[in-house]
Amino acid sequence: MIKLFSLKQQKKEEETSGKSSSSHRRSSPALLRITKDLNELSLPKTCQTLFPDPDDLLNFRLVIMPDEGFYKNGRFSFCFKVGQGYPHEAPKVKCETMVYHPNIDLEGNVCLNILREDWKPVLTVNSIVYGLQYLFLEPNPEDPLNKDAAEVLATNRRLFEQNVYKSMRGGYVGSTYFERCLKN
Repeated sequence: MIKLFSLKQQKKEEETSGKSSSSHRRSSPALLRITKDLNELSLPKTCQTLFPDPDDLLNFRLVIMPDEGFYKNGRFSFCFKVGQGYPHEAPKVKCETMVYHPNIDLEGNVCLNILREDWKPVLTVNSIVYGLQYLFLEPNPEDPLNKDAAEVLATNRRLFEQNVYKSMRGGYVGSTYFERCLKN
């Protein structure tokens, strides 16, 4: 049996102390789901999350530091913006590190199917993390955003590898300058 008086008393006490039980009820489905996803996140040792505002779980950063492949020893930062439509809509993910990559353009847009047409509400942040990490292990020249990088990868792997290393050290690839992104 619900004791109406005790509920009213509890609400009155919370209001006087500045806490409101209604704030707990106002948690959006997106916030509830992202909280669950982040609690269940199992990051590999090559990844870490950063929360510029610890009270805002809907906006955070993921740093990927590949330990193999073309991008070994690089440090790449991604910005995640989780909208109120999550998990029915994919988070918006942008690469903040300018990178010479066939699937990431120079503005930071990422070509990853689960962030667009193949997104399903059962997918989680963990799925995105592993998808992004896979892009660094196996860049895909068949589905490019950076067509120049894709063409070089498809036609001359050695030159692609040299361009990646040159860009990660900090320097020009063609007429585009890349900031250093190698781990120290």
